[in-house]
Amino acid sequence: MADFLVIGAGIGGLATAQALLQLGHRVRVYEAAAELREIGAGVVLGANAMRALDELGLHGAVRPVGTPLTAVRLLDERGRVLNQADTSGFTTRLGYDNLGILRADLQRELLQALPPGIVHLGHRLARFEQTATHITAFFENGEQATAEALVAADGIRSRVRRQLLPASQPRYAGYTCWRAVVHTRTPGLPTAGSSETWGRAGRFGLVPVADGRLYWFACLNSPKANNPVFRTYCVADLQRHFAGFHPPIPQVLAATTDADLLWGDLFDLAPLANFAFGRVLLLGDAAHATTPNLGQGAGMAIEDAAVLARCLRHSPTNLPAAFQAFDQQRRPRTRRIVEQSRQLGMLAQFTPPWLAPLRNAALAAVPDWVTARQMAWLYQEL
Repeated sequence: MADFLVIGAGIGGLATAQALLQLGHRVRVYEAAAELREIGAGVVLGANAMRALDELGLHGAVRPVGTPLTAVRLLDERGRVLNQADTSGFTTRLGYDNLGILRADLQRELLQALPPGIVHLGHRLARFEQTATHITAFFENGEQATAEALVAADGIRSRVRRQLLPASQPRYAGYTCWRAVVHTRTPGLPTAGSSETWGRAGRFGLVPVADGRLYWFACLNSPKANNPVFRTYCVADLQRHFAGFHPPIPQVLAATTDADLLWGDLFDLAPLANFAFGRVLLLGDAAHATTPNLGQGAGMAIEDAAVLARCLRHSPTNLPAAFQAFDQQRRPRTRRIVEQSRQLGMLAQFTPPWLAPLRNAALAAVPDWVTARQMAWLYQEL
């Protein structure tokens, strides 16, 4: 069996470590942070991601800490339904739910599934060297580690990718986002099904997660990243922006404190020509970071881990060949998701206000079979 280094202990890195261990490989995961404190509030795991978790033996641990999402709705700011889909038909056929879950809960379950001593904190990668047979990683703390292969799961600002492809930099999407989690004990807040509201002044999403909690996100256009105008925004500022949006959005904001808010700009990566570089493989956001408009970011990283395991089963001793097989399987699907998610974000965020009624009318006229076809592609391929 082979010896692997995994750089990054986020969702993709932890899922990959589990996949490699199940195949009998030796794994060491190196994480830059001194402690694991996942941020980002909530995520949606589609049925495709849940199936991948099942392949990795993790479904039983993750499923109980999330909330099944049986419907998806797109609304205008007055609350009128533009498009909706009952996802229960797909999930019943697949045998897996779409799940709303807190990112911290997901990371905790993935971490707890690993044996002690696998994850090494406080190891920020400085650089790596590759030979015909081995990889050596050098860390800023002066330590180094050598193995037969390296999997880069170190996120959109991956240091591994920066060394391999210096020109590949995160691509600003043109809008910024606030996130928070509130308790649905507040009357009128949804407890099942996710929704997204598109208005002239921004976009607001609601996703139930476990234990009576609701994850929400709000997006506003910003001409530049790290905009000082938005850096000091508080709940009152968001209430002003979204004052005309339908219930329960005002109630959600009223149930949120300034301390609950997480703020960040949205980025993705222009699709790469390669994920595999000899004994080095890019995976998750390091390879194909996407805007969150299709709800597939975390799911793609989990799918990556499951597909990598399949490729290694077919080429257990030829790691570069397994990495090339992964590259050929994953790039077309992840490219399509990155591009479609970016296009959807452009439609939602950058339609001129005077064109918004026409956009909404067009969305309302989309036949159900078109929505069903898109859902089938997202949820059933792996």
